[in-house]
Amino acid sequence: MSHTIRLTTPLTTEVLRELRSGDRVLLSGVVYTGRDAAHKRIVEAMQAGQEPPFPLEGAAIFYVGPSPAPPGRIIGAAGPTTSYRMDAYAPYLIARGLKAMIGKGKRGEEVKAAMIQHGAVYLAAIGGAGALMARSITEAEVIAFPDLGPEAVRRLVVKDMPLFVVNDVHGGDLYQEGKAAYARA
Repeated sequence: MSHTIRLTTPLTTEVLRELRSGDRVLLSGVVYTGRDAAHKRIVEAMQAGQEPPFPLEGAAIFYVGPSPAPPGRIIGAAGPTTSYRMDAYAPYLIARGLKAMIGKGKRGEEVKAAMIQHGAVYLAAIGGAGALMARSITEAEVIAFPDLGPEAVRRLVVKDMPLFVVNDVHGGDLYQEGKAAYARA
């Protein structure tokens, strides 16, 4: 039976070792956004010797391109995007300190291996519930690549963002475990 764990960024491997796939998480603190175009730019810049647009050590990144903020709101709907599109870049960022990725869908083997090796986790956000996810965002500011529009890199402050651990630092994989449990039933 999973339980709910409160996490606050920046994250450490020591804290993440306590998590198991299937755990419910309420995440608070600073979370950065980025999708595939932003990931490509960040990795290319770093490979050219430039600094990333935010500190990677202990960071969490949310794979989201939020809709425009309606009047009186900080941000529009903020539902997760499919994570495998960032798989080409994730191992590079994980090796440089990224500790959590938030999205939907499964991850590739290289990403899962990097999470185990470097003590990072993959957290699933509730797909199709962008308005619900947006409620946990208390601040939002574009910090890089404004030309990407909704896919620009943002610095979010979140409070109690509801998530599930899909891949933990021990190699646990909620999607594989779920299939196995279903097959046994």
